[in-house]
Amino acid sequence: MIPPMVSAPTLPADSVGIVETQYLDLPEPVELDCGQTLHPIRVAYETYGTLSPERDNVILVCHALSGDAHAAGLSKTPPQGSTRDGFAAADRDGTAGKGLGWWDGMIGPGKAFDTDRFFVISTNLLGGCRGTTGPSSINPATGEPYGSDFPVITVADMVRTERAFLDALGIERLAAVAGGSLGGMQALEWAILFPDQVDAIVVIASTHALHPQGVAWNAIARDAIMRDPAWQGGHYYGTGRAPHAGMGVARMVGHVTYLSAPALNDKFGRRLQFADDIRHTITEPEFEVESYLRHQADSFVKRFDANTYLYTSRALTYFDLARQHGGGSLERALEHVSARTLLIAFSSDWLYPPSASEEIEEALGALGKPVELQVIDAPYGHDCFLIEEARQTPIIRRFLADG
Repeated sequence: MIPPMVSAPTLPADSVGIVETQYLDLPEPVELDCGQTLHPIRVAYETYGTLSPERDNVILVCHALSGDAHAAGLSKTPPQGSTRDGFAAADRDGTAGKGLGWWDGMIGPGKAFDTDRFFVISTNLLGGCRGTTGPSSINPATGEPYGSDFPVITVADMVRTERAFLDALGIERLAAVAGGSLGGMQALEWAILFPDQVDAIVVIASTHALHPQGVAWNAIARDAIMRDPAWQGGHYYGTGRAPHAGMGVARMVGHVTYLSAPALNDKFGRRLQFADDIRHTITEPEFEVESYLRHQADSFVKRFDANTYLYTSRALTYFDLARQHGGGSLERALEHVSARTLLIAFSSDWLYPPSASEEIEEALGALGKPVELQVIDAPYGHDCFLIEEARQTPIIRRFLADG
């Protein structure tokens, strides 16, 4: 029997098209902040646009905690779950979102990161579970997955791995490093660790150090995973059990921190999910917002590894530029930065508040460094950096054009 013809999806003119994730094995070990050396390391990555003959038009895009290398275009291989499963994803994408990159609205011809001009690279970060070496990878010393034997990593370790990856590609200098949330932390770390190799950084909805409330929420999320008996001390691979229950709670906790109270009220209010009145149940969701969070949990555990969540969450809580590089002084930590800096913050983001970006702007300004801060008035909380693409685009395009 001849199978039916399947037509290729019609993509808009500003799409980077159908893309396939690639993989590169680093030739040398990477030295980690914890004192260990990690090897081998495989890096998953995607590229969009054309590399100039001078290799001087490269933008590195760094993802947030739950992202991956698939930042733009339509995945050649349909993913098990989409990274675009957050707040308002269905409203934004309809049914087309599953295969789209997590920042598809920002990367492509004429977009914020214009692939008619730039060669954009997106990698899955060190410790990841979407192609880059992490806790679910095989430990060559044992022949089994690392699990909790994987070394504890930092944002600086992620950046050193990205530097080694670019070295392997023969790319010495970056026109820009850009990212939101944890991705913005990586951009800042790039500007400090490799000041002579980065022309500009675009730091969106991020911070120089997570506020104590953010540290606390991350601690709750990690505890939810580790208190799940199925976590098994981090060595659950191949046992037929995984800490999905704890991971689901961690996702619920994390997801709520990405939103704002007005956004939740506007989308859900106190509307009931299944009936005109309460059903007097403690085990089933009564309200739309409860059902939404369960859906988020169920979707997330299908595509993300619990140990990667633990390691990445710990890395972002360790991140503190003043402590790491300035002896307690943010200004001293930034004194060798030479990159032009664009900071974008959102008025309703209480997890990575505008005040954190203002502190970075003040420190860079006091040093006479080129810095610009734009605070966008938007209601969706931390998720604004994924939702408010249209409002970020002209700001970023102008900033990059000025370079």
